[in-house]
Amino acid sequence: MPRFAVNLSMLFTELPYLDRFSAAADAGFEAVEVLFPYEIAAKETQRALLANGLELLLINAPPPNYTGGRPGYAAMPEMEERFQRDIRRVMRYADVLRPKMIHIMAGYCEGPEARACFIRNLQFAADQAPDQKFTIEPLNRADQPGYFLADYPLAVEVLSEVDRANVGLQYDAYHAQMIHGDAADVWGKFGSHAVHVQFGAAPGRCEPGTGPVDFQQLFAAMDDSGYKGWVSAEYTPSTPRTEDSLGWLRDQ
Repeated sequence: MPRFAVNLSMLFTELPYLDRFSAAADAGFEAVEVLFPYEIAAKETQRALLANGLELLLINAPPPNYTGGRPGYAAMPEMEERFQRDIRRVMRYADVLRPKMIHIMAGYCEGPEARACFIRNLQFAADQAPDQKFTIEPLNRADQPGYFLADYPLAVEVLSEVDRANVGLQYDAYHAQMIHGDAADVWGKFGSHAVHVQFGAAPGRCEPGTGPVDFQQLFAAMDDSGYKGWVSAEYTPSTPRTEDSLGWLRDQ
């Protein structure tokens, strides 16, 4: 059975941010994700993690563009200087929070210049912090119109060109299903590149139990493939209380 974690930016949101850590621990989780922790002092998040015996698996980078832009700009050539400046800010948070992974978001652009910029910025981040693991994740364009990294073959090509041991693939069953129409097939083809896994049901991005993905089979396939990393719930609960959406966990 996989080791399950929970994304506190999407689950337990009925609670104040710092209260979500104890709720996750009470529900039996030992590890969590926080997508953008930058509005809260790193020490506060650190205290919540330590108080509840939780490991922080993942944060996103770069920080949000508070001037109104959408999140992510690592593949946007006009933002390259800003990315390289902002990744240093991310690493200051990482020095305190010690996330296992940092997901670098590509942003909204296209073309060969964007691809080259994304590769340069990934190499820059990897070389600046060789002991930190980074991920890239394809996002579906139905939810994220114009997102550069929008399919798994492109992600694997980028990883090959980046050629850094501390940069790997982040597989998300929801996005895989939305992009390619078969999350299990995507895992079979690309799961060997995955260093981190997330999931939610498609197309509603809620808890498992709706949609075409057989999560019991998918989780079994992950086990059978030898994947040893965490598998994190990243969905919007269909229930007012997150706890009531965790039937999939109790069924394991």
